[in-house]
Amino acid sequence: MRDSPMPHDMSQSAVLRVADLPQNHATAFHLTPDKAARAQIAEVLGMLGVRKLDFKGMVQTEGKTDWRLEAQLGATVEQSCIVTLEPVVTRIDQPVTRLLVADLPVNLEEEIEMPEDDNQESLGTEIDLLRIMTEALALALPDYPRRDDATLDQSQFSAPGTTPMTDAEIKPFAGLAQLKEKLEKGE
Repeated sequence: MRDSPMPHDMSQSAVLRVADLPQNHATAFHLTPDKAARAQIAEVLGMLGVRKLDFKGMVQTEGKTDWRLEAQLGATVEQSCIVTLEPVVTRIDQPVTRLLVADLPVNLEEEIEMPEDDNQESLGTEIDLLRIMTEALALALPDYPRRDDATLDQSQFSAPGTTPMTDAEIKPFAGLAQLKEKLEKGE
């Protein structure tokens, strides 16, 4: 984060009104949601729980009309293991940067190109720190949480009285391989 000689402390508010932010120095913030807020975030993000959540940083001007948010996200989360569905605890510590641009062009076409800087977003009249924190947490979560001791055994499915199919037989090209063998044998 950039050094600021006189940070203005906004530790109690989750929404910063841009008009109220000082232009000549950074505004510090520190969010530590309580148990109820963490439970709500866990529900929104489809997790079992959020044990700890901390979002601390600064917002300051960037040029004449834009704002830069630089923060550190810290969280301890519980998700379901993709194999066993048992709880998996993950610690997340990562920097978060957002460039809030006043005149960010809005493209209403069907296909849009991603901007070179994917940390840019449109600046409105307020900066919602809770939304930015929740979005950063969602992006930092493991896509496929898995316990270290979780193993996936081979699955076999069949109707009573039939031979079960193996995972290898279910693969999309297994039938093509069998057809190729038959063609090569001249059947």
